[in-house]
Amino acid sequence: MSCVDSQPVRSVNPACPKLKNSGRFSLSCLGPLRFLDFLRSWYLVFLAPAFFSACATLAPEEKNVASTVIMEPGAMEAKSEGFRLIGRVSVKEGRDGFSGGVQWRHVQDSDQILLLSPIGQAVGQIERTADGVSLITAEQKHYYADNVEELTERVLGWRLPLSGLQYWVQGTNSPDTTSEIDLDIAGRVASIRQNGWEITYAGYSPAATAETPQPEAGRARLLTLNRNGLRIRLVIDEWNAVND
Repeated sequence: MSCVDSQPVRSVNPACPKLKNSGRFSLSCLGPLRFLDFLRSWYLVFLAPAFFSACATLAPEEKNVASTVIMEPGAMEAKSEGFRLIGRVSVKEGRDGFSGGVQWRHVQDSDQILLLSPIGQAVGQIERTADGVSLITAEQKHYYADNVEELTERVLGWRLPLSGLQYWVQGTNSPDTTSEIDLDIAGRVASIRQNGWEITYAGYSPAATAETPQPEAGRARLLTLNRNGLRIRLVIDEWNAVND
C-alpha cells in the first residue's frame, strides 16, 4: 500500500515510517469505517436525550428582526479572533446524524478540533495549518485535503464550513463574501445568511449587544446552521479568548 493515494482527499497508511510518530494524541482502536457508526451509537444511546434537552432550554428564540444589514466583501478586517471553546455538536442530514462533545482551539493560522464521545473519549481530530487539513480517525489513520469542507464531506459525509464558522461562532460574518445580518430589537445578531448557509443564534445574555464587545456571558450559546437539508447545532459550554 502506498503512503498517499491520488484522490483529492488522501488516505495515509499510519504504518509508513514518516508517520509513525505524527499523532498528537492516542485514540482507541476503532476502524475508520466504523467511525460514524461509533458516533451514531453514542448519539442514540446516551447523548441525544441530554443534547436535545439542553437545546430545548436554548430553543431558537422567535425572530423579532428590527433591521437587516448587507455586508460586502472587504467591509471589515479579514481576521477572526483566537479562541478555545468546549461544547456539544449535533449534525443531522436526512436520516443520518450524530452528536458528541467538541473542543476547538482556533488562532489565525490554525485550527484544532477534537471530537469526543459523551464519556470524554477522543474519537477523531481535525487539524488545519498553512499546509492544508488533516483528519485522524480513531485508529490513527490519516486523511489529508486542501480544505476542511472538502475533507469532511469526503470522509464524514457532510461539510463542516470552517472558513465561515470561525467567524459565525463569534457572532459575526466572514469578511470574504457578501452576507446579510439580521439584528433584533436589542441590537443583537439574530441570524446571518452567507455562502448558502443560514445561521441563527439563541441563548444570549440580556446585556449583550452587537455594538459592544461581548464577554463569555454575553455570547449566543446556541448556533444552528442550515443549508440544503444539512443542520448543524453547536452548544457552547465554555469560551476562552486565545492570543495568536
